[in-house]
Amino acid sequence: MGQSADSDTRVHRTLRVISGAFAHLAALAFTIFMIYVSKPGTTLFSWHPFLMTLAFSFFMTEAIMVFSPDSLLGSLSRKSRARVHWALQLLALLCALLGLGIIYANKVLQEKPHFSTWHGFVGLVTVLWTVVQNLGGVTLLYPKLLQRWTLATRKLYHATSGLLGYLLVSGSLMLGMCSLWFTANVTGITWYLCVLSPALTGLVVMNQVSNAYLYRKRSQS
Repeated sequence: MGQSADSDTRVHRTLRVISGAFAHLAALAFTIFMIYVSKPGTTLFSWHPFLMTLAFSFFMTEAIMVFSPDSLLGSLSRKSRARVHWALQLLALLCALLGLGIIYANKVLQEKPHFSTWHGFVGLVTVLWTVVQNLGGVTLLYPKLLQRWTLATRKLYHATSGLLGYLLVSGSLMLGMCSLWFTANVTGITWYLCVLSPALTGLVVMNQVSNAYLYRKRSQS
C-alpha cells in the first residue's frame, strides 16, 4: 500500500510538472502569436487584442502560477512570491484597462455600439472583476486595512474569486477568437490551437488553486 501511494504521488507530481510546463508554454506562445497577428501600432484597434492577450494570457497566468509548487520561483518565500504575484497582477490590470480604453475609443471613432457582443460584454465584466480582485489583493498585502474577516478567510475568498475571474478570462479570450476580426486572420488548425491555449491554462489554474486549498484543508483535519 505504501509503495502504491508513493507511486501515485510521483505520477501526480510528474503530471503536475508537465501540465504546468505546457501552460507556461501555451501562454507565452499565444501571446507571441497575437503580437504577430495584431501587429500592434498599425491601427488603433491593433493595440486592443495585443494588450488584452498580454494582460490575461501572459501576466495573469504567470501571476497565478507563481504559487505553483513547481514554479521557477519556488525557492522564494511565500511572502516574496506574493509580492511577485501582486506586481504581475498590477501589470495585467494596467494592460487590461488600457486595452479597454482603446477599444472604447475605437468604437467612438467608428460610431459603433459599445459592448454589443458577448465578447464585449464578458470582456467588460472580466476587467471590472480584475479591478475588484486587485483591490482584494491589497487587503492581503496590508491586513490592517480590513479586519472584519480573518486573514485565512480573506485568502480563501481571494483565491475563490480569483479562480472565478480566471474562468471569465478564459471565456472572454475564447469569445474573442470567435470575433469577425480574429476568424478573418486566423483559420484552420491554427484557430483550434489558439483555442487550446486558454482552455489548457484554465484547467491548470483550476487544478492548482483547488488542490492548494484542498491540501491545506486535509493537512489541518
